[in-house]
Amino acid sequence: MSLNKVRASEYRRILVSDHPIMDARAPVEFEKGAFPASVNHPLMEDEERRLVGTCYKEQGQQAAIELGHSLVHGDVKQQRVAAWIKFFNDNPHGYIYCFRGGLRSQLTQQWIKEAGLDIPFIEGGYKAMRQFLIETIDNAPQVKPMLILSGITGSGKTDFLLKRKEAVDLEGIAHHRGSSFGRYHEGQPSQINFENALAVALLKHQDSDAKHLLLEDESYLIGRSALPQAFYAGMQTANVLVLEESLDARLARLLNEYVHKMHSGYIQRLGEEQGFTAFAEYLAQSITGIKKRLGNKQHDEFQAIITNALAIQQSQNDTTAHLEWIELLLVKYYDPMYQYQIDKKAERIIFKGDHQAMHQWLDNL
Repeated sequence: MSLNKVRASEYRRILVSDHPIMDARAPVEFEKGAFPASVNHPLMEDEERRLVGTCYKEQGQQAAIELGHSLVHGDVKQQRVAAWIKFFNDNPHGYIYCFRGGLRSQLTQQWIKEAGLDIPFIEGGYKAMRQFLIETIDNAPQVKPMLILSGITGSGKTDFLLKRKEAVDLEGIAHHRGSSFGRYHEGQPSQINFENALAVALLKHQDSDAKHLLLEDESYLIGRSALPQAFYAGMQTANVLVLEESLDARLARLLNEYVHKMHSGYIQRLGEEQGFTAFAEYLAQSITGIKKRLGNKQHDEFQAIITNALAIQQSQNDTTAHLEWIELLLVKYYDPMYQYQIDKKAERIIFKGDHQAMHQWLDNL
């Protein structure tokens, strides 16, 4: 009997098009890492998978299959098949995958077929597709020339990147703004999900008409998300563009990012009183995060200014007092650190300019 399956040659098309795919692995496998367009509807739950895996090791494949059938039968089986049928009714062109494109994919496919739908499964499963994505990242520096966008803190690099078709937003994929004040309200993805999402973004970029791959100047770690080594090595030899911005514009932008956006996010999630308390704690923790570099005396000075700014914000609904510690943060911490880093890249810099000049330069490339 020939199996209805999607060949490995289709991986790129599946991933670039965000083709709907149903992940039949256990929830614990899905949470560790999956693909951006995948949805988890498992054949076996975590404990069932553990029992079947133990049986397979101790008694072999046939005993494991029999145990699997005894664990997933009757109402349990009906509920799972019903969830699969709903998924494929909603996504009639969808595919199935499991870890290796083996027994779980074939059994899921068989049960769905018995319920009236003939759905293909993906050859090689998660493992092979994941390997394809790892290779995509490793090879990316050779596919299109990289350009690295640098710029002093608050210069609006992310705002700029979001307007460019050449760009892939590493911080957006990592869900982190790349500084001690850079957290999002939601957590960061797992390392595997970060890599999978990065690879899919790179595949889409490669299929675009962009001649260059424009990336923000990042360290190896973006929050807790680590850039894959070959990709990061490519960034370290690429040409650098420096985005320039006035101090006033930088302060206004950082006031919005560090204070307005974060404050409103906490209020939205936790309500007025608890939200403000959480916002105050976020500022205190962020400064404490760089205490070693600041030193005790300067750290305490920052905390005092922040406490005063929070009191004025709460009593007068005025956030301008926060500008004092933000400017101090730039002068004492971010700007010297940036200058040290950019000096090391001096020979790779090929253009400097403000937002307008940078857009114009890239448009004429």
